Amino acid sequence: MTSSDKLPVFDGHNDALLRLWRSGGPEASRRFIDGEDKGHIDLPRARKGGLAGGLCAIYVPSERVLDDQGNWPTPSREEALDVTTSMAALLTRIEADSQGALSICRTAADIRAALARDSFAAVMHLEGAEAIGADLDLLYLLHAAGLRTLGPVWSRPNIFAFGVPFRHPHSPDIGPGLSGHGKALVRTCNELKIMVDLSHLNDAGFWDVARISDAPLVASHSNVHAICAHSRNVTDAQLDAIRDTGGLVGINFGVKFLTPDSRLDLDMDLSQMVRHVDYIVDRIGIDHVAFGSDFDGTMIPAALRDCRDLPKLTQALRSAGYDAAALNKITHENWIRVLERTWGG
Repeated sequence: MTSSDKLPVFDGHNDALLRLWRSGGPEASRRFIDGEDKGHIDLPRARKGGLAGGLCAIYVPSERVLDDQGNWPTPSREEALDVTTSMAALLTRIEADSQGALSICRTAADIRAALARDSFAAVMHLEGAEAIGADLDLLYLLHAAGLRTLGPVWSRPNIFAFGVPFRHPHSPDIGPGLSGHGKALVRTCNELKIMVDLSHLNDAGFWDVARISDAPLVASHSNVHAICAHSRNVTDAQLDAIRDTGGLVGINFGVKFLTPDSRLDLDMDLSQMVRHVDYIVDRIGIDHVAFGSDFDGTMIPAALRDCRDLPKLTQALRSAGYDAAALNKITHENWIRVLERTWGG
């Protein structure tokens, strides 16, 4: 594989902060900067694979499953606040310690400038708003710290919305839509120019956001429900709405969201990922698909050990007929365009 195969990738979702936070210790930022043989992302491996940046999730984990339906408990606000501030501080420390190798980006111009100087373009993303109270005060504080994208829920309910549980085969039509607090959250995100991520919302919540929001609809790390009928995946009607608002879908690399039977098939061929890209392109166009790997947050195909192997995926797309212009859109241009439309100039 030649260096020309290594396109810059701006990725819609990673959980590297969760991995680093869980491992703990004062050297967490240095482990990311210097590299370690764990997980999917660190700076040395990102450079090798062309991973130029992406949405870095702050996520409060659920440590146990409540029942056989795959329902997770919602953390308390106190617990969520502690974890959220710790991960936000960790990303800030990585930026400071990296001496320019990672930049927290607040505008599309920031992302382009970071890519130009080979600095990892990190966007602070909140996956589940459990730390934010009904008064939304913390939202303003996090925005000042660099937060620019937010998913109201992970796959569990909170005061804002109902997160879609993990079920297969099943539609995402599970549970109620946004609460009054959730509608206020979306409106305030629009005012602050914070992207609202739909990936873990149920169907009713998706359509509530579609009615309220004036920004492009985005599912940062989801796949095609018509191929893999997992509740986390995007239906044809949702795809059409995403197209109509100029939004996008970031392809999730998790094998359980890719294979038709939602099987944990780590030997899955990369052609299955191409199939999801093809479907989105055929239905809503090349401008509306990108990557949303879920690195460090899910089980990915063995063919993609970690972010070093991103050129294998771009090569699979090239072999399937995607030309240079299309690949540039999928790997980074679509994300930057949608974020610029959402955030403003």
